[in-house]
Amino acid sequence: MSDTLPTVEFDLVEVDRLLTTTRTVRKRLDLERPVDPELITACLRLATHAPSAANTQLWRWLVITDAKKRAEVAEVYRTLFLSRVTKSAEAPPDSETGRIYSSSRHLADNLHRVPVHVIPCYLGRPDPEGRNLMLASFYGSILQAVWSFQLALRSRGLASAWTTMHLAEERQVAALLGIPADVTQVGLIPVAHLIGKGFRAPPRLPVEEVVFWDEWGLPR
Repeated sequence: MSDTLPTVEFDLVEVDRLLTTTRTVRKRLDLERPVDPELITACLRLATHAPSAANTQLWRWLVITDAKKRAEVAEVYRTLFLSRVTKSAEAPPDSETGRIYSSSRHLADNLHRVPVHVIPCYLGRPDPEGRNLMLASFYGSILQAVWSFQLALRSRGLASAWTTMHLAEERQVAALLGIPADVTQVGLIPVAHLIGKGFRAPPRLPVEEVVFWDEWGLPR
């Protein structure tokens, strides 16, 4: 093993803080403060540096700021949420499930007020008969860019949440927004300024419990 340590090109304290505190934000989205479109563009520019299969760069991004269109998409989302998320509503309010439900319900009720909606899309449709290899390549070519986008938002004081509820009515939303039938929506990201100060790292399982070395179930 070399005695020479690798060159560190970044402030690792700040990089680590960014990676550990970029969290789903629902209740702390600022519903009143507008978001500068140039900030969104800057974050999306960074997102497009993410890798994609064979460097095809087939991602596309639909940014929705028009109040009427946001309201129409939000109504689809809220209707789906109320019809599908039922068991969680019965959970004790102070339980983890209850807290997540309260936060999710807040977003569903207020999504139309979030100043920016971003729908990441990918040109083409996944093959319903496709094997894991093809599906992993398809979604992996857009989801890495989505995460880069969310990290870029966080670094600029903006908050976001990764949501997929509206995909149950993907065609309806496509019709509302003029998205072609051969384009795949992969989520909806509400974006707003963050209310209050930043975040602490969330509780996570110890890495020793989720990482195996050389063989499944074998710790280091």
